[in-house]
Amino acid sequence: MSATVQEARPAAPSRATPMRGLTGTGGLVRLILRRDRFLLPSWVIVLALIPINFVAATESLYPTAAERLKYAQTTGTNPTFLALYGPLYDSGLGGIIAQRSGFLPVVVALISALTVVRHTRTEEEAGRRELLGATVTGRGAGLAAALIVTMAADLALGALLTAGLVAQGLPFAGSLAFGLQLAAAGCVFAAVAGVTAQLSEGAGAARGTAIAALGAAFVVRMAADVGGAGNGLSWLGWLSPLGWENRLRAYGGERWWTLALVAALTAALVAAAGVLSARRDVGAGVLPPKLGPADAPRLLSGPLGLGWRLQSRALYGWLAGFAALGVVYGAVAGGVGDMVKDNPDLEKIFTRLGGQGGITDAYFASIVGMLGLIASAYAVSATLRLRTEETGQRAEPLLATPVGRLRWAAGHLVFALLGPVALLAVAGLAAGLAHGLDTGDPGRVVPRVLGAALAQLPAVWLVAAIALALFGLAPRITAAASWAAVGVFAVVTLFGAGLGLDQWALDVSPFSHVPKLPGHEFTPAPLVWLLAVAAVLSALGLVGFRRRDLSTG
Repeated sequence: MSATVQEARPAAPSRATPMRGLTGTGGLVRLILRRDRFLLPSWVIVLALIPINFVAATESLYPTAAERLKYAQTTGTNPTFLALYGPLYDSGLGGIIAQRSGFLPVVVALISALTVVRHTRTEEEAGRRELLGATVTGRGAGLAAALIVTMAADLALGALLTAGLVAQGLPFAGSLAFGLQLAAAGCVFAAVAGVTAQLSEGAGAARGTAIAALGAAFVVRMAADVGGAGNGLSWLGWLSPLGWENRLRAYGGERWWTLALVAALTAALVAAAGVLSARRDVGAGVLPPKLGPADAPRLLSGPLGLGWRLQSRALYGWLAGFAALGVVYGAVAGGVGDMVKDNPDLEKIFTRLGGQGGITDAYFASIVGMLGLIASAYAVSATLRLRTEETGQRAEPLLATPVGRLRWAAGHLVFALLGPVALLAVAGLAAGLAHGLDTGDPGRVVPRVLGAALAQLPAVWLVAAIALALFGLAPRITAAASWAAVGVFAVVTLFGAGLGLDQWALDVSPFSHVPKLPGHEFTPAPLVWLLAVAAVLSALGLVGFRRRDLSTG
């Protein structure tokens, strides 16, 4: 009898190791490639073409070695360029291209992290991962497939960039190192996102944690490069993966051994993600959600309170990040004049970029434009929470109550509307105070920088309105198309002039129509048009949502 019972007793569950349970990975890789057959090649090709197109523009601007050396002497140690793009290791054409493209690793890292979260935690949150798990698919197959596709795209970007730069006549070793810089940044933060996707139950929290890690790495890298050896802060660069890939020194005596640090960190993060994935249930997170109080306060009794409960934590994180960026950008503003005082050509570039005022005003005009782009990413994220709640089947029970669709949507859209106001206000105040205290005239500086930051709001709201229109009219492509729009606007705004795009192409971005403040004449007409277009798109999205059926995928 005991033998029978012992035979019938189920075997004790064994914990899967991170290298097991990969059955079906190949099929999931093909599924991801099919779903992203347009999006994946688009960002790989566009990001590779940006530095390639910089070659001709830089050659025309600095045709001789003497002019390039002068450029290096005025920018190589300037705190502004060090903060934004990193150090310049060589005064040749390749070194200048590598520095001018110094923000691209951050972009590649961000896209890679979002891609991994989209194909892991978002799939679980929508319930599709559970359906796939019912087939012959291992526990770790979904994570492995997302990492394989994303890292393969990063490596393809590096290879394409290397080939394009070599075709432009740049040295192969430096071109390969620069391509690997971008690929390394993408691979590391793809692995970071693989870990954050295991920690929480929500895709929003996973994205927010990964973006926070990227922001922290960027701030540490900036502190190390701005501090430099003279202030004893250069060692901070070894605490940031972005500092490691920068110290590969493309075109400036390559240090290939730094890639070993990147490979080791990536492998450790992938292994950690695999272990965490094996130890949790599908749809759950390693970190359990906190239980709330038994009775909710009156503030949380309606759709607005629910929206606050779901969106407030993310908003706090974004506010902290914008405050840090504002302080950093304001602190280095004083060095802009020193950067261009000996280079008339560079002075003309900054003046065209930032308006007709002084060079410092032009610097702030370009900086608040970048802050506006980042704020638009938050606005899209807040708007997409509507789609997340719908596909997670949490909206349908609420809408079965007396709460109407528009009232429920408004509880989330208020964050897409007012959240960017808070973000840009915090950044503008922080930047204005940092620079105002440095110059001794905060009373004049703070209002001008704050006003310039808030002038970005109509463009930010237009981007959010695009996401809302897609949510109401084309829900299945809402997330992909919304983030694609953000990417296109960012490329056009940040790199359009350097790529020599025609004016009609530059006008595609709403941020191209915002007055270049401070230092430029304020013209309200473009802002009114942006607000009008945003209002129309928002109305179309809300009408479409009110009339269409709810969907789960």
